Amino acid sequence: MPSTHYMQEALRQAELAQAMGEVPVGAVLVLNDQIIARAHNQNITLNDPSAHAEIMVLRAAGALLNNYRLLHTQLYVTLEPCLMCLGAIVHARVGRVVFGASDPKTGACGSCVSAHAFSHHNHRVEVEGGVLADTSALMLKTFFSARRR
Repeated sequence: MPSTHYMQEALRQAELAQAMGEVPVGAVLVLNDQIIARAHNQNITLNDPSAHAEIMVLRAAGALLNNYRLLHTQLYVTLEPCLMCLGAIVHARVGRVVFGASDPKTGACGSCVSAHAFSHHNHRVEVEGGVLADTSALMLKTFFSARRR
């Protein structure tokens, strides 16, 4: 499947987050061309600063596979992962991260830091950014504009 197909699924998750009053970020995890987990931001709902879409999808996949190592998976997320999420992605041994919009404030895949490229990690994650970036960015911009009003 093309990256855009899975990113569209992540965008559907972001819409769910937005409907709940959460920052609209969504994620899906793919294994063998099948989505095995879907999630969205739930920080406010769960009163949990770690409840980012990426963390939630890793938790769901780990429970499904009964393993914290998510080898050979690809993570599709609408916003560039932060340092916390990238750390979890590396520890979970996710093979590839594809993100939509860049995050100039907290992005850890090239915007603020390139933590995915740290040579001392015991696992390397392939990263691709910019997939359906305009759609992801517009959703976030619209959300924050409405909140400021």
